[in-house]
Amino acid sequence: MSKKSKSNHTEKMNPKKYMKELRKLQGELCHLQEWVRYKGLRVIIIFEGRDAAGKGGTIKAITERVSPRVFRVVALPAPSDREKSQMYIQRYMQHFPAAGEVVIFDRSWYNRAGVEHVMGFCTKEQHHHFLELCPQVEKFIVNGGVKLIKIWLESSDKEQKRRFEARMEDPLRQWKLSAMDLPSRTKWYEYSRARDLMLDATDTKWAPWYILHSDDKKRARLNCIRHILSLVPYKKVPREKVKLPKRSMKHAYDDQAALKGRKFVPEKY
Repeated sequence: MSKKSKSNHTEKMNPKKYMKELRKLQGELCHLQEWVRYKGLRVIIIFEGRDAAGKGGTIKAITERVSPRVFRVVALPAPSDREKSQMYIQRYMQHFPAAGEVVIFDRSWYNRAGVEHVMGFCTKEQHHHFLELCPQVEKFIVNGGVKLIKIWLESSDKEQKRRFEARMEDPLRQWKLSAMDLPSRTKWYEYSRARDLMLDATDTKWAPWYILHSDDKKRARLNCIRHILSLVPYKKVPREKVKLPKRSMKHAYDDQAALKGRKFVPEKY
């Protein structure tokens, strides 16, 4: 893992170069997908980070060209009253992968170490208890044969401010503003301290955290996919050559004429 604390890049990545690299890496993700199915692997990828750090776009880049039957994205809403009465991690465990699956958590049980702690949705005792037990639970998960990958997207104060302002002004992005976004903006250093406590307690040998610089979204997505590919060793699975069968003419008829008089979508474009 890289030990750099700051990104060396000051210029945004060229869009054409980005698309070329993205398609190449997405092709490798398809090979990884077939290997996961072939070997019956179980993989969990956790994405955490500040609001507007780029989690959604990174996840979309990963899942854009793969099968949703293999790569499942889990983004849970706030817990119900019933879920609040359960063991804390219980509502996440029901989404864990079976053989041949990769589950991506867009935020996870680490809500307790972040937003719940900072915004006062849990007690100090609950927060401390979580940090104490989490490494043990994750060791149990890993020892059970699950590959657990944890990625923290680190964005700067300046970039978060810019992205929030863009969401406020752009009607195509306003849906991204949640009830927690603006209050979280005032608590930058509280979130920084919560991040530090989380990393100190849960960055373990069996489930390490990988920090991803995300001010440049394009570079972040490419670096993230490349890193995931490096963490799950895979090979190309042999595939039988596919031959398209000829269409049978048995019971043939004019199937387009049969559609006359039906309602069609207006062709405006």
